[in-house]
Amino acid sequence: MSANIEFTKGSGIRLYTSHGEEYIDAVSGTFNLALGYSHPEVVEVLQQQVKDLIHVSSSFTGELAGDVLNSILAHAPAGITDGWMRDIIGSTANEGAVKIANKFNGKNEVISLSLSHHGQTLFATNISGNAFRRKSFAHTMSSTHAVVPAPYCYRCPFSAKYPNCGYLCTEAIYDYVEYGSSGQVSCMIMEPILGNGGNIVPPPEYFERVKKICEELDIVLIADEVQTGIGRTGYMFASEHFDMEPDIITLAKGLGGIGIPTAAILYRPEFAVLEKWEHSYTSGGNLLSLGAARKTMEVVSREGFLQNVRDNGIVLGNLLNGLKEKYGHFIGDVRGMGYMWGLEIVDQDGAPDVKLTNRIIDNALTDQQLILRGSRYGFGNVVKVRPALTATIDDITEICGRLDKLFSQVKTVTHASYCL
Repeated sequence: MSANIEFTKGSGIRLYTSHGEEYIDAVSGTFNLALGYSHPEVVEVLQQQVKDLIHVSSSFTGELAGDVLNSILAHAPAGITDGWMRDIIGSTANEGAVKIANKFNGKNEVISLSLSHHGQTLFATNISGNAFRRKSFAHTMSSTHAVVPAPYCYRCPFSAKYPNCGYLCTEAIYDYVEYGSSGQVSCMIMEPILGNGGNIVPPPEYFERVKKICEELDIVLIADEVQTGIGRTGYMFASEHFDMEPDIITLAKGLGGIGIPTAAILYRPEFAVLEKWEHSYTSGGNLLSLGAARKTMEVVSREGFLQNVRDNGIVLGNLLNGLKEKYGHFIGDVRGMGYMWGLEIVDQDGAPDVKLTNRIIDNALTDQQLILRGSRYGFGNVVKVRPALTATIDDITEICGRLDKLFSQVKTVTHASYCL
């Protein structure tokens, strides 16, 4: 994606340059603009807070943080009644979740899924399921971590076919604990939908099996809802929709509404084990973050808001699947829910076509003034479509219309290559 465009203003899902050129952002910034650009209610709260007071020590914000936390917990899955608001980014929230698990059970090993993404700090990078992100830091990471196969039905690593697959990807958890671990597996961290890994949606009953295994093996289950949380899937928490029943949930990105960094860790009451000094940051729980989170929760929890995301998400999915039917020679799969969708780009043999994926994203910007993002930081073959939760049917139709024009330019050149 070109970095030469200078945007000076944003409104809803649209960005504008100093020359008045209009672009559509179909991916909510970096999936963190739940309410789009410059949502007036959040802006008003922030403007007033900046005038009144920007920062005081977290020693003096405990009551406010508690109120905001309660507004989040009011919508949390059953049993999740406590929380922590001393983070501003998902990476450290995930680290905090692992700290909690480690302190709770006295063990230290972490299991995650292949293709998973849990953050950019050293520790969060190390427990993520993408090896390419660790190669430059092999000598600066030291945590015991294992990766098991993701529920990637479209490209099952076992060449099995759902529903007659035996859920072999979950059986791999047993295999690691039995044959690869040191008997000290503390927790398993999972995204309800694998975002950066390619918008991978697990099959029905997947999490039911995972939860049963974690309970049997005394493993704490952490739901990384940094990307899926706060309405992205049409539900406040995707883990509740999938009956994941996690012990701990992490949030960030969309919680800040319009891009204000804020994060939270939610958990069952028995996991309230940390001391304040064991996981705290200078700007964690700052006044701007708390104000943005509180107003965002107010907006997203209004009657009909999430139902609208679910209903419009069905329309979005239908339109994207319509594009797959039309351009099935290079769109291999469409998957998602709510306002969280991905299109898998393939060559004529059905193999991942990373080059075409990146050309589609680049040309969307230059030819259609449409902002898209790809999976795995450009190493993947999935084009993501994730507009702000405030996007209207007209917005969705416009996004898909521009995609249609873009895809119509993809021409077959040889048996295994395309040009755009």
